[in-house]
Amino acid sequence: MEDEEGEELKAILREAFGDSSSDSDGESSHHRQGRVQVSDSTDEVVKHHTIFGDTDIWEPITEIKGLWIGRDFLSTDQQASLISALEKEGYLTEASQNQAMRFGDLPTWALELSYYIRENILLSGYFSETMDFISSDNSKESHLFPPELLWREPLFNQLIVNIYQPGEGICAHVDLMRFEDGIAIISLESSCVMHFSPAEAEISHLENVKKEAKIPVLLTPGSVVLMWGEARYMWKHEINRKPGFQTWEGQEINQKRRISVTLRRLCPTR
Repeated sequence: MEDEEGEELKAILREAFGDSSSDSDGESSHHRQGRVQVSDSTDEVVKHHTIFGDTDIWEPITEIKGLWIGRDFLSTDQQASLISALEKEGYLTEASQNQAMRFGDLPTWALELSYYIRENILLSGYFSETMDFISSDNSKESHLFPPELLWREPLFNQLIVNIYQPGEGICAHVDLMRFEDGIAIISLESSCVMHFSPAEAEISHLENVKKEAKIPVLLTPGSVVLMWGEARYMWKHEINRKPGFQTWEGQEINQKRRISVTLRRLCPTR
């Protein structure tokens, strides 16, 4: 049974994101970044390396515990495949429809994204089954994703696809408590800056954080944001795409249509 499950996982990953052993020689290192190579052994997964070294994609947002970004999570080709899947399922066809939700059994492409997130976390140098290895900050929040969240089944069972035209964004909010801890947000097509600010009700529980704090995070096409713990429950996130608000390192970001795919898990009903 374990062998069958391993072969099924390998087949899903290859179908979704290609077999890294058969990549064309002409594919750039940027397109390969963050790609998973599935080993012939069902219990071993090998990180893909290039001549430029390790392709680890994860970066902690150090001001906020439990907030991480994978800046090159999806290659250009993978982004195009995901957008094509969204188009085929009708998510992007109606101009008047800018949001779609799915609960319970997720479509194949969303399951593939979930597998890919899990595999990239496992391949990182920031994950431990026991979370007891030594780091510069030996707290639980200093690690990429807690094992009790990573190994839940399913990893996610709710998705929301949002389509934002230039100037459209999201108000500051904390995701509803009907969703469990551990949220992933994939960005497509347009770069933008997401701002995090402390939730008013939680400011007293945050160490060395002023209530007017605002932490900017640049989201580029193909990136994924992981939020858990403090980042998920104690910080609001927003995207203000009105003129003058979308700047990074002193430069205004050229706004285009942006697509976001948010993966969450519903709390069990009582």
